[in-house]
Amino acid sequence: MASNSNNNLSAPSRPYRHLKTLVGHHRAVSCVKFSNDGMLIASASLDKTLILWSSETLAQISRLVGHTEGVSDLAWSSDSHYICSASDDRTIRIWDARAAECVKTLRGHTDFVFCVNFNLQSNLIVSGSFDETVRVWDVKTGRSVHVISAHSMPVTSVHFNRDGSLIISTSHDGSCKIWDTATGSLLMTLIDDKAPAVSFAKFSPNGKFILVATLDDTLRLWNFTTGKFSKIYTGHVNHVYCITSTFSVTGEKYIVSGSEDNCVYLWDLQGRSMVQKLEGHSDTVISVSCHPKENKIASAGLEGDKTIRIWIQDT
Repeated sequence: MASNSNNNLSAPSRPYRHLKTLVGHHRAVSCVKFSNDGMLIASASLDKTLILWSSETLAQISRLVGHTEGVSDLAWSSDSHYICSASDDRTIRIWDARAAECVKTLRGHTDFVFCVNFNLQSNLIVSGSFDETVRVWDVKTGRSVHVISAHSMPVTSVHFNRDGSLIISTSHDGSCKIWDTATGSLLMTLIDDKAPAVSFAKFSPNGKFILVATLDDTLRLWNFTTGKFSKIYTGHVNHVYCITSTFSVTGEKYIVSGSEDNCVYLWDLQGRSMVQKLEGHSDTVISVSCHPKENKIASAGLEGDKTIRIWIQDT
């Protein structure tokens, strides 16, 4: 259950509480995401499968089987009809969520595919790999549009901005870069340090900011237009894993992140103060997702946990 024992916490007006624990994966859960229409939840696991759950009833709907190694990441198409998944089997698969079947397999990466995302139009997919490249794929043909030699170490996250014109990529090499989607050319290097590793980045919903996580227990909010960071969020633990963080915009504006102390952290977006710490997982919380319309959070736990937890704010 949620704990507000920390004196530094400025509790939200309505705290989140644990609603249900979803059990279905046999290995670490690597990623969890609500569909864009809010009707479904998809989870990916090192057990080589993805599971679809009803966001309403929280019952398991189907299991997507086909990858031959663990799945590290997943993303939903804008219309919530398709899912793409990134796997250690070096492929990206596109799944029809309703039919629960694989409709395309994208091949080209020469090492583990670690991260993946659709653009808003859902005609392109961007992927990042341990082969140090970022690839842009045409969804219709399944072919690579660009192969970008992006980094000097594994790529840890990739994300399109709102209109799909830009891609952000991060890497264990300590850099965070912005690319032109149309040409595949480098537009800006946001961070270029040897250490710490940059583990995750994503554009804010309005495209004006970029949330960046580094393996020194720190989240930073960068102003994209000025190229300077405006806010820092700390208190969570993140030294080892590429933990995802996100924006909660349905009610009060929060930054939400997993943590290596098995908790989910919420910060006030503007005030930067931690507002809540959700306890209950029994291993690192690697992934968090916020419902697009309701005040609901999903979180995923690694090997010692293997579950997805659903948290809600009482109305």
